[in-house]
Order: sequence, then C-alpha cells, then structure tokens
Amino acid sequence: MGELVPDFADQGVLVFFGQDAPIELHEFSIIHKPDVVDRAPQVGDTITLQETVYNVLAVGSVASENLLNLGHLDLKANGLNEPEMPGDVNVEAVSLPKVNVGDRLIVTSQTK
Repeated sequence: MGELVPDFADQGVLVFFGQDAPIELHEFSIIHKPDVVDRAPQVGDTITLQETVYNVLAVGSVASENLLNLGHLDLKANGLNEPEMPGDVNVEAVSLPKVNVGDRLIVTSQTK
C-alpha cells in the first residue's frame, strides 16, 4: 500500500497494479495479486470493495488490456459516463474507502 494511496482516494481515485509493477509506481498504488479470469469491468458491471457496491459507468479502451497484462486498474469515483483516460474505470461520484491490506476488489458481471 503506497503512502499516497489515502491522498489519491480522497480525490476519488484508487490505482491498482500487479506485483510486478516498477518500484516508482508503488508510492501511489495498491499493489495486489490479480485474479482475473478473462476481462476487466464493463459498463453495467458492479465492483465491490469493503462491502460497498459501485456501478461501473464507463470503461476506457485499454482498461481490460491493462488489467489482464499488468494487473493495472484506475478506479475513479467521478460519476462520468465517458472515461477521461483510456485506462479509466468510472463509478459513481462517491467517497472511496480506506483500503487495507487483505481487502478484495470483486468485479461482478451483469451480463448473462
């Protein structure tokens, strides 16, 4: 857990990177062990973090590739229906929790 993670969360952003992330990214990132089956979140999916459920509103064009290849996910609680950056995953404009070691981020597909 990077020392700047709480500051980023206060701004509505959580940055996740897989365990092989370069050391210069650790300061502002949540380093995690990704357990990804085959895709990143898609619009309409939900993300659960600390028992709070967030609705996915927008997903950037490289978000899936980033998550699958790097374990990288930029979760932004900005309420936007269009991503600002190609790697963004946007959810409602709400406060994000203080993430603790051992917490899980779970993506639930809403497609059948």
